[in-house]
Amino acid sequence: MKSFDSVYIIGIGGIGTSALARYFASEGYPVAGYDRTPSPLTAELESEGIDIHYTDDVTLIDPRYKHPGRTLVIYTPAVPHDMGELTYYRDGGYDVLKRSEVLGVVTEGKYCMAVAGTHGKSSTTTMLAWFNACAADDGDGTVGSGSAFMGGISKNFGSNIHLGGGRRVAVEADEFDRSFLRLHPDVALISSTDADHLDIYGTHEALREGFSLFAGQIKKGGALIVRKGVTLPRYPEGVSLYTYSSDDDKADFHAVGCRADEQGRYMFDIVCPDRTIKGCHLGIPGRVNVENCVGAVAMMWVAGFDEDRLREAIESFRGVKRRMDVQYHGDDRIYIDDYAHHPEELRRTICSVREMFPGKSVTAVFQPHLYTRTRDFADDFARSLSAVDRLVMLPIYPAREEPIEGVDSRMILDAVTAPEKSLVGKEELLDVLRADDGDVLITFGAGDIDRFVEPIREMLEKR
Repeated sequence: MKSFDSVYIIGIGGIGTSALARYFASEGYPVAGYDRTPSPLTAELESEGIDIHYTDDVTLIDPRYKHPGRTLVIYTPAVPHDMGELTYYRDGGYDVLKRSEVLGVVTEGKYCMAVAGTHGKSSTTTMLAWFNACAADDGDGTVGSGSAFMGGISKNFGSNIHLGGGRRVAVEADEFDRSFLRLHPDVALISSTDADHLDIYGTHEALREGFSLFAGQIKKGGALIVRKGVTLPRYPEGVSLYTYSSDDDKADFHAVGCRADEQGRYMFDIVCPDRTIKGCHLGIPGRVNVENCVGAVAMMWVAGFDEDRLREAIESFRGVKRRMDVQYHGDDRIYIDDYAHHPEELRRTICSVREMFPGKSVTAVFQPHLYTRTRDFADDFARSLSAVDRLVMLPIYPAREEPIEGVDSRMILDAVTAPEKSLVGKEELLDVLRADDGDVLITFGAGDIDRFVEPIREMLEKR
């Protein structure tokens, strides 16, 4: 990456690109960008002094960001390749790099701790970031250090980026568009390799091969940590291999003695190869997060940690926005918002909620994300969603895709066996939920369903 004076980001409102925007702004560079629609995240960036516009029009770009050879242009692969501003920069002799390429450069020279997987990576990365900030011990006499680029908004940091001291950097390693192949971690974790992004990889086996290639980029002498039960076509040579699990005692790292408090937050001990960390009390609910915690602790074990401070960090962890995010907990109603948009994510979250609130009825609202994902996994989505008592489906959120003939939300809905199910438009959703009398409500999806979180919470508070 050549030297530059300013940074322009296309698709700046994305969770990964916005983190880079904040990083370069913190380094003193002028930063601006384009996004298709305003969002709470773009509003935050603008409040931090970053210029953003929402029309694909090169005349709206400030002249400070029109210097070939001096303006670094970053884009997300979710942007269409023929998008006007992207074409302008590509044809104009600018340095135009994908988000993943820049992240790879930014992490060079650091002790890179990369978390990959088709689900579970955002929560695990954010836990790791907090654990590092509180309990990292590199043996130099200081405790607590590290930076992080996260795929969600950490409630502890109030951001998707944390810039701290020390050599450690925790990074969410995204398999979409093979972005994770730009990273060369010292320690990597793989939480899952379930089929996803088949529009990119073509087949599940090609996806799994991608994860093998990612593992093969771990530095010699480093470590690979894999969730028990996940297998790769090939394993790298010259690195240490460990497994982790929430409850499988054959895993190198696992939890024992799990028990939940009245809020669904678990207490447990974590068994490591050389010790047992006793008396852990995770600050967020859900058994699925116990497993994420064990994985993050495994990465800390490889890198080095202060045990007492790590135990405190586990208890003080406050979670990630839109990851099993309890928005309302009243006497007669509980509302949880979750980013899940893959069948296995849905299944794991619903199972965790059932375990947290036994005997209570569950209503789920699901907004499918992408036509291709709906087409490829309609039956799997239906099986996962059949575990709720009432399902409210929204139309597909297309994101970067054009419609596919014959693919819509009804493909999923028709196969769901839940006692009650319906398909509604976004304009009807609040009225439908106002009449719902279920005990637990969950909103699922990676699209613009997040715009309903605050209105739903306000509606429940008024009730």
